[in-house]
Amino acid sequence: MAIPVSRRLDFSEIPQIDAGPLLSDNPDAALISELAAACTDVGFFYVRNHGVPSEQITEIRHQAERFFEQPMADKMKLRIDQKMRGYLPLDYASYKGEDREAKSRQEGFWAGNDRPASDHYFLDGPNQWSPDHPELRDAMLAYQNSMENLTTALERGFARALGLAADGLAPYFARPMTMLKLNHYPPQDNPENVSYIGVVPHTDAGAFTILWQDDGDGLEIQNRSGEWIGAPSIPGTFVINIGNIMQIWSGGRFSSTPHRVINRGGRDRYSIPLFVYPGHEAMIEPLIGAERNDDEPVMFGNYIRNIWRRTFPIAGIPEGWDNQP
Repeated sequence: MAIPVSRRLDFSEIPQIDAGPLLSDNPDAALISELAAACTDVGFFYVRNHGVPSEQITEIRHQAERFFEQPMADKMKLRIDQKMRGYLPLDYASYKGEDREAKSRQEGFWAGNDRPASDHYFLDGPNQWSPDHPELRDAMLAYQNSMENLTTALERGFARALGLAADGLAPYFARPMTMLKLNHYPPQDNPENVSYIGVVPHTDAGAFTILWQDDGDGLEIQNRSGEWIGAPSIPGTFVINIGNIMQIWSGGRFSSTPHRVINRGGRDRYSIPLFVYPGHEAMIEPLIGAERNDDEPVMFGNYIRNIWRRTFPIAGIPEGWDNQP
């Protein structure tokens, strides 16, 4: 499924949106219009009044730092597997053998919905947890559980912003493949090559991403003119960005905007993205707009499998897994 061309503008600022009315499922028309404009013009926005307890954010940040401070040999015992669960080593290679081959000055730790391995749902599987660090597991599970209300509120808000019923996107998120990731970026002063920075320029593959970032700058967003706009941390907020799937659903109305990370701050940077994904069997195609095309719908499980295999070759996701109905 080709990603429709977005109508992203030459923005210079990233809007803020009050998530309170979305959480109470009582947004007015002005708020939905504001949300639609943010998705259309920028593809990124901040949310405040998000309802996630600050103590849970503090705890998961603390446990992330503890995990990444471990010796490499201990972290590598949880090396990322074919289900995209576990430790992603520092300076991992992406897009090997392609014209955009790169390394990321970043290390990460991935966890998803803990499900039994399945021949049908080929990316399902158990998470990898260290028996010596149960606090990390507890913090990540508690955080993801607390994010469910915000995730659902945003799904309903996006549906309304697309002119659908509030539950218009709900069927696509049955049995979601959503993933939680911890990121650590060592300092990197004056990098000379965009192929070796914290995260190379990219768009997110899923529906949308909910990002917590610490008070160190590093996230940058590209406008249509090619200018990189900083997205600094704002206390008490999350950064939300539109992914490729939402851009497809919107027929190109919403923008999956390129972004990158360069940690020039002189100290370690931590961030925590929640990648909100549809279900494995969700068929992805435009839901609105005159830009509907003749591409065949694609099953999300196959789509994300191919993205992950190219982006994270270290995971060793095999070719030939194909479960298209």
